[in-house]
Amino acid sequence: MARLLVVDDDPEIRQTLAEVLSYDGHVVEVARDGLEAQQFLTREDYDIVLCDVRMPGKDGMELLDWARQHRPEVEFIMLSGHATIETAVAATKKGAFDFMEKPLDLPRLEILIRNATEKRKLVEENKTLVRRAFRVREILGQSPAIRRIREQIDRVAPLETRVLITGPSGSGKELVARSIHLKSARKEGPFIDVNCAAIPPDLIESELFGHEKGAFTHAVRQHIGRFEEAQRGTLFLDEIGDMALSAQAKVLRVIEEGKIRRVGGEKDIPVNVRLIAATNKNLAQEIAAGRFREDLYHRLSVVVIEVPPLRERREDIPLLAEAFLQEIIQEYGLPPRTLSEGALEALTKYDWPGNVRELRNAIERLIIFSDKTIRAEDVQRYVITGAVLAPPRESDSIWSRLREEVPPQQFLEKAEREYLLYHLQKHGFNVSKTAEALNMQRTTLHALIRRLGINRNEHV
Repeated sequence: MARLLVVDDDPEIRQTLAEVLSYDGHVVEVARDGLEAQQFLTREDYDIVLCDVRMPGKDGMELLDWARQHRPEVEFIMLSGHATIETAVAATKKGAFDFMEKPLDLPRLEILIRNATEKRKLVEENKTLVRRAFRVREILGQSPAIRRIREQIDRVAPLETRVLITGPSGSGKELVARSIHLKSARKEGPFIDVNCAAIPPDLIESELFGHEKGAFTHAVRQHIGRFEEAQRGTLFLDEIGDMALSAQAKVLRVIEEGKIRRVGGEKDIPVNVRLIAATNKNLAQEIAAGRFREDLYHRLSVVVIEVPPLRERREDIPLLAEAFLQEIIQEYGLPPRTLSEGALEALTKYDWPGNVRELRNAIERLIIFSDKTIRAEDVQRYVITGAVLAPPRESDSIWSRLREEVPPQQFLEKAEREYLLYHLQKHGFNVSKTAEALNMQRTTLHALIRRLGINRNEHV
């Protein structure tokens, strides 16, 4: 049901709509004119406004104009006893969801309210999906290296300069590229990322430049390449050191001429794209070995931003760990967790060969397998010794099953059973303490124990 605001200078209409719509389960408030409605909209959140067009003071069209500027997420259904086609068209152009004549057809009004509510829900879901798809974390850290990177981003982002980002895998090179894009004049355009290392050499040209139907055996339809997808935006070529030499030559041509030609095509297509590249390889060594074109390197490396490994900026680890902790808890809707001082110290001392990506994965693992407070011993067990990813005993049944071809659900049930069994043993099979540690009801835990077939006598 929706939260509604009825705006009408006729008290009988306000009262009738409030009674009928409240009976249908909606939450309804009323305002006698546009000025009062504006005050309501300033203070409260509403899904839909049912608004009369003609009112003294601020009329409905003026309120609609104001709302489109200050409360654009609220849907408006305009009401009028003096309806004309011109008025309906004008209201729609201003952003009203729909328009109804008085006297009102209440069944139709209920349908309009339901449709407007569904539209708003879909818009919010779409915004959420877009945010998740293009979520960019702030570049966190106070180390000199991170401060230098942020300064470089601020300087280079407003320009059209090509940028080469270097650093080990998992260090955050894509995050730097996305930050440059979002601070550039192209931020409204697409950000298209291509992992050159993940595309077979015989497909890289088709992926980047597209192909025409019939260009090769499996080209059953025309394919638009990543350069065209990135028009008026940014194309991020990740792990460019792994790109085939033939594709490198064509990328160089795009940089020099500003146009592409699809595989199997006969005409050139202009492209307006900013290039950002990244690599975890030493390109000087790749050039010396004949695996990377020197002329392309010089074209790409107008500005070079170096992202250091995490072990070289240990002072940033606690800040990153806390940020990942809150992000993961919020993303999955999990109960709160905290990192103890001992856990933060243990995380800071670890060398993190997988860099920031490994740290985030480790925090997610700690959230799953630890109690409400993550301690140093948890870090030792689940991160440093690799107990979760690489258990010391082959006899651990859950891990031996990784090598078996079993249905995923069967493996997940086994993992759930051993996870719960670990925490029960940790608390001496005290159900109350275990339930408190896992932030769940005792009745829920009892039901879970029964479902998973855990027998205390077999493990005490």
